[in-house]
Amino acid sequence: MLRRGTFLAGATTVALYLAAMVAPAGAESAPANPQPSPAMLEALQRDLGLTAEQAIQRLANEARAASAESALTTTLGEKFAGAWLNGDASQLSVATTDAAAADAIRAKGAQPVVVGRTLGELNALKDRLDQAPAQAKAGASVWYVDVTTNSVTVLTKNQAAGEALVAAAGVDKNAVRVAVSAEEPRAFINIVGGNAFYIGSSRCSIGFSVRKGTTPGFVTAGHCGRAGATTSSPSGTFQGSSFPGNDYAWVATPGHTPTPYVRGSGGANVTVRGSTQATVGASICRSGSTTGWRCGTIQQHNASVTYPQGTVSGLTRTSACAQPGDSGGSFISGSQAQGVTSGGSGNCSVGGTTYHQPVNEILSTYGLTLVTG
Repeated sequence: MLRRGTFLAGATTVALYLAAMVAPAGAESAPANPQPSPAMLEALQRDLGLTAEQAIQRLANEARAASAESALTTTLGEKFAGAWLNGDASQLSVATTDAAAADAIRAKGAQPVVVGRTLGELNALKDRLDQAPAQAKAGASVWYVDVTTNSVTVLTKNQAAGEALVAAAGVDKNAVRVAVSAEEPRAFINIVGGNAFYIGSSRCSIGFSVRKGTTPGFVTAGHCGRAGATTSSPSGTFQGSSFPGNDYAWVATPGHTPTPYVRGSGGANVTVRGSTQATVGASICRSGSTTGWRCGTIQQHNASVTYPQGTVSGLTRTSACAQPGDSGGSFISGSQAQGVTSGGSGNCSVGGTTYHQPVNEILSTYGLTLVTG
């Protein structure tokens, strides 16, 4: 495997990580975080073109950003309009409709951006698109709230189809950006056998280990199987499944032992320690039974995607590639579980875009507990 940069080991790695955790004056302090796993660092170096030092610094910056965003979401309340990191994750921008809140944002080490629409207003606009007739949605590939432009973006094969969706939803066209794109999202399911878990002759990937009471199991994509369907390797039964609309499911696996791990680069275990949602612009990695461990960045939260089977809403859009058979697999940022692979476009040879169903929604819907280390 081609590796970019040189890995640091032992005390040197620890020292670099501790140095990276020292926040600049006025910045939000990073929460306590374990030393990054070698698998995480290797994949970030490979897929984002970073050195080991840059990968460590990036993870520290992202941890601070998540803490600052959480605090400012509460402080700004209804006037919060989203947050995002710049390309190298060195600067957090926080948008608000209240110019008087700029000092409070700077106090957390973030850059204030005054905009015209709150995040609540953008989500409401996007919800209107979700509720448009199926025929109108079929002409668009993806739509999402884009906090960086304070708008809702519709990706479509042609301009007319996107404008037709906006018109059918009855939303202000000045608040929606229509862009022509070659994206053709599809659910990542494969009929070829593999080493993940099987539903008859189909293969999908395990997301994260969970428990419902004392019953062990795992979460995965809803398009992988309907409630009542049985699995093998490991053996289990789908207890709940939703697709389209959502794309999540959970499988009970009595007799099997759930672990707090995601399989990382080269088969090394990456420990899951929680499920705090990462900020737009943060690095993210995914694990699947076809393409293994791949990394990218979070591009948007709250995207709606039209697959051939129907529209799925509330997905997170990333630049981490995936291919058929990766469906249901884990998305993780740092040590925090993010979601399960839903679908995407492109592939890992030429690059692609992927979408994942946020894990916290799955846990809440089915009353599950994430298994953590």
